[in-house]
Amino acid sequence: MARLNDEVQALLQEYADLLSLTGGDAFRARAYEKAARAAGGHPQDIAQLDVKGLQQIPGVGKSTAEKIAEYLRTGRIGALEDLRAKIPSGVREVMGIPTVGPKKALTLYRELGIGSVDELADAIRADRLHDVAGFGDRSAERILQGIELRRASGGRAGIDVATALAEEVVAALSAVPGCVRCAHAGSLRRMRETIGDVDVLATAEDSAPLMAALVALPYVTDVLASGPTKTSVRTTKGLQVDLRVVPPEDWGAALVYFTGSKAHNIRLRTMAVKAGLKLSEYGLFRAGDGAGDGAGHGAGDGARIASASEEEVYAALGLPWIPPPLREDRGEIEAALRGELPQVVTEQDLRGDLHTHTDLTDGVAPLEEMLAAAAARGYAYVAVTDHAPDLVMQRMTDEKMLAQRARLRELAGRYGRMRLLHGTELNIGPDGGVDWPAGFLAGFDVCVASVHSHFGLDRAAQTRRLVRACENPHVHVIGHPTTRLIGRRAPIDVDLDEVFRACARTGTAMEVNGSPHRLDLRDEHVLRAKAFGVRFAVDSDAHSPGQLGYPRYGIGTAQRAGLTPEDVINTWPWQRLERFLRKAPATPDQSD
Repeated sequence: MARLNDEVQALLQEYADLLSLTGGDAFRARAYEKAARAAGGHPQDIAQLDVKGLQQIPGVGKSTAEKIAEYLRTGRIGALEDLRAKIPSGVREVMGIPTVGPKKALTLYRELGIGSVDELADAIRADRLHDVAGFGDRSAERILQGIELRRASGGRAGIDVATALAEEVVAALSAVPGCVRCAHAGSLRRMRETIGDVDVLATAEDSAPLMAALVALPYVTDVLASGPTKTSVRTTKGLQVDLRVVPPEDWGAALVYFTGSKAHNIRLRTMAVKAGLKLSEYGLFRAGDGAGDGAGHGAGDGARIASASEEEVYAALGLPWIPPPLREDRGEIEAALRGELPQVVTEQDLRGDLHTHTDLTDGVAPLEEMLAAAAARGYAYVAVTDHAPDLVMQRMTDEKMLAQRARLRELAGRYGRMRLLHGTELNIGPDGGVDWPAGFLAGFDVCVASVHSHFGLDRAAQTRRLVRACENPHVHVIGHPTTRLIGRRAPIDVDLDEVFRACARTGTAMEVNGSPHRLDLRDEHVLRAKAFGVRFAVDSDAHSPGQLGYPRYGIGTAQRAGLTPEDVINTWPWQRLERFLRKAPATPDQSD
């Protein structure tokens, strides 16, 4: 929270955006975007680095390092402020609306004087965009959808931001003398893709030291409420943190209560009532007319039956423990009653990552650094899947790709027993074709195919292009299938059921992209795909070593959909995965 890396990343990204907006060189803007990602993903605190040290960050050249050093020294970047002066801030906000971008934002400003998101929405409703070149009815409709998408996500944080904050708060409070237990709860524990408030639960005999420690944290800006059982604060990230402290004996009941969705909790309380019980954050009690037990439980509570652990509370209701990501009242209670709860996949089940990038294209770290980071995660295999040439900005060539393949072969055996797979991320064209002919594609170990352009095609065209990609015998995984960027870009309009049928028929896996900005497929789509018999790859889509940790978020999505290790191909031993990649029939009892 205290590192400047995130601030520097945001400033460099803004500089790149403004370069694009003011007609600057596209490749120069792309270089600053890459440097922004590198700064944000750098493991060391940038505040501790001088210009020379900054230049050691992959993707950060001398000019960029000097701008970062200027910010560290003065709190400003002169070149950025010069660009800001040329473009109203509202135009920069318009540029961030899904489907708009720099060129369209500037056109709207110059031709219609649109300088804010509200003005853009009003102009669309008044049909003022109709006479501007490049803005037809369908384009205006998509922009309006983008505005609604952005507004709908307002005030909610990405799961990565919320997780980092929650883990820092929990670590700080756990170190306070008298704290018995501490953990985050709420929608974050259920692995929702965006988070409103961060709920933290702790147990202690005396809550005062914990409440004092929370409000004293350096990134707390406002105390919204404070009391002996609950304190709420706002942080520098704009996120609210709610801390509740309960007696140690109430831990399990409180964790159940403050984790489950409203609908899940209502189901549990209904089950309790039918059994002559009462369930609250304090425990599971026999319903009665008693005056409480003197421990803060209200009048009418009878003898306490369970409260110390979640397992104890669920068992007293006749249920097995239900994994938090399933607690949404989407059939998990019925499955539990039938003894059919899935043994959901975990991050520890993953044996490898099938979607990663290096600085050969838009990654920020060299091949060897990415491989070392993957090996440190204990993987049995990792695929390097840099972009193919149809994504022109990446400047890929056949020669570059073959040289990378040769280098991977040279590096084999240098990272323990981790198998190095040479792959690529192909671009699915508007007609469903991909980069490179079949002969060249046959040389790859893994081919991920993704949509990177033509997002506005109609439903039938989008469906045809994805189905055709599935039918390509050299395509193993469909990457980030709906192309959405959470809060920034809406998913493409596609008949996913038809695509899922094609995946099941052709033996093509669907990706659960673990990037917290994508989480694509989302949980509802994964549920539907599984019903068609689709297999999945939970990947990082990492562009830096730190992003190799992104599968934790993809696993959360997979858990919410009830996926098991059997459903996820990169939990499989290499021999079984290799057979899948050859699209060969499976045989039982495959092993390493």
